[in-house]
Amino acid sequence: MLDHSVREYVAEKLAAMGLNSDPYGNEPTLIFIVAAVGVALISYLIVHRVIVRSVNIVLSRTNEIWGSNLAKHEVLEKIALLVPLMILELLVPPIISQHPLVATVTDRILSVMVLVMFIWTIFALLDALNDIATAKGITRRMPIKSFVQLIKLFLFFVGIVVSISILADESPIIFLSGLGVATGLVMLVFKDTILGFVAGIQLSANRMVSLNDWIEMDDFGASGSVEEISLTTVKVRNFDNTVSMLPAYALVQNAFINWQGMSDSGGRRIMRAINIDQTSIRFMEDAEIESLKEIRILREYLFEKTKEINEFNENIDDIPHVANTRHMTNIGVFRAYLTTYLRSHKDIHPYMLFMVRQLAPTAEGLPLQIYAFTNSTDWVFYEGVQADIFDHIYSIMPIFGLRPFQAFGGSDASKIGTGG
Repeated sequence: MLDHSVREYVAEKLAAMGLNSDPYGNEPTLIFIVAAVGVALISYLIVHRVIVRSVNIVLSRTNEIWGSNLAKHEVLEKIALLVPLMILELLVPPIISQHPLVATVTDRILSVMVLVMFIWTIFALLDALNDIATAKGITRRMPIKSFVQLIKLFLFFVGIVVSISILADESPIIFLSGLGVATGLVMLVFKDTILGFVAGIQLSANRMVSLNDWIEMDDFGASGSVEEISLTTVKVRNFDNTVSMLPAYALVQNAFINWQGMSDSGGRRIMRAINIDQTSIRFMEDAEIESLKEIRILREYLFEKTKEINEFNENIDDIPHVANTRHMTNIGVFRAYLTTYLRSHKDIHPYMLFMVRQLAPTAEGLPLQIYAFTNSTDWVFYEGVQADIFDHIYSIMPIFGLRPFQAFGGSDASKIGTGG
């Protein structure tokens, strides 16, 4: 209760002015309330206009990430709002203590307002910390936003329980014990939230996915970069700029491809085959071999291979039949050429596996596969390098007497009909 002497002093001043001189009358009470509001307003102006602005100026000059994010989410401004509310909560109830019911209701409402403002301030601080973590790259390793949302959800429920307990003037434990009855309903309503939180922990602990990772999930039609990992959803910006929202727990329960390992390795794989017409595969004549020695990157191979074959053939005592002797094949020389070509290619990663290999023959010919890695993971660059390599392969094949396989088509039938 406000000090009686103060009330009497104000009542005397009012009596001198010809007003109600009852120390506990409406006029003195109104004056005290206006004074309390005035003190709260002045305190807010001092804190907001002087202290908060000064701190924001200092933070802006430091050019630190945390300073700009605290200013962006107005954390200090919300703290400034707490000051007048706390002053009102401290002064107003004693002023109107002669009206117990009104004083009690006012006290409880102001207490709830202080609690709400306090939680709101924590929310702003959590948002600022999330942005700071994103700027520092922490969110790439850990879904910070999921934990921020979980803390917000927890504080929200705590705020509701505590607010109800304040208004009802009961212990929060009574309300918390009553929640046990509604546990099943809570589990049902917040199933996605609970599953999402558990999935977020698993995604973080196992480092399954991080921000900016390129993931591919056919079940949901998603193929793009991860833009956001929240408590319940994962936002993916697809290659065509559409957006897919995936349930967080779906990434744990379903299979998906994460291409981040490829990006981190510094090389992107080329694994593509060209089908060679098997009827064009044959032994090479000496004249053809001599002609191919004009190709610089083949000279060493042809020299060593010719020497090896000649030494083998000279030691044969049997009939010098083609089946008894060794010969170079056009596909073997072509494979050696492509291997050397890839080894000297400026856009092929020199320290990653590369090879030219034959796969099992099919009805569409003999697949000759190129397996290599580009020295950049950029998609456009990768496609350009791959296209250039196969442009060259198709163009150089005739020099080795090889033909790519191509199914019989309409133009082929028209040539037969015209004798072309």
